[in-house]
Amino acid sequence: MSIRAVVWDVDDTLFDYTTADRVGMSGHLAAEGLLDGYDSVDQAIARWREITDRQWARFSAGEATFQGQRRDRVRVFLGDGTVSDADADAWFERYIGHYETAWALFPDVLPVLDALAASHRHAVLSNSSIHVQDRKLRVLGVYDRFEVILCAAELGVSKPAAGAFLAACDALELAPHQVAYVGDHPEIDGQGADAAGLLSVWIDRGGAYATVAPPVGPRRIASLAELPAILGADTRFGAPSTFG
Repeated sequence: MSIRAVVWDVDDTLFDYTTADRVGMSGHLAAEGLLDGYDSVDQAIARWREITDRQWARFSAGEATFQGQRRDRVRVFLGDGTVSDADADAWFERYIGHYETAWALFPDVLPVLDALAASHRHAVLSNSSIHVQDRKLRVLGVYDRFEVILCAAELGVSKPAAGAFLAACDALELAPHQVAYVGDHPEIDGQGADAAGLLSVWIDRGGAYATVAPPVGPRRIASLAELPAILGADTRFGAPSTFG
């Protein structure tokens, strides 16, 4: 097996989305005076994430536009279906302002990108939109590390559909068996990439899915430090897998 390129998920793989979302939403809800209706900040954030997951699933299924799912997240969270598009957009943008202050890469990202820079090509495949991920990668200082950036909103197909992964392979002009995909979700990323014929590497940071039975197919790692060894990269960087 000769892997010539690595295609990356972004959120909770390269970028610490979970922490940024928590910090950003906590600040936003406090500024909006919306915490009084909850027993704790954790309860409010849990509800926001539940709504986000539900609306994102609608977007992934083609039942809502990218902007539409954002607006619906706001309306459902506020419990007010009469909120106008303009007001929902403004509310979401205020949240984004808080969220962006907490943006950060995981500490293992730059070392592995540096280690693999000479041996592998790199691309991004995200279930978000180019508008969102283009800006994020630029702010985080890694935009120029990737020769291709593809997102579901513009592709018209979302992970775990094989078409999304194959679109990334086509953009790189490589066969699926020449491409590795690295993502944090066991089904959307792990099983999806494996079913599409890519070398699937599932990063389970901090054992977030410790209670989940490992999906059949993907290689499971706890840190990106383990990736060069899996790829057989000729680098001095790498670590043995912490998973059996």
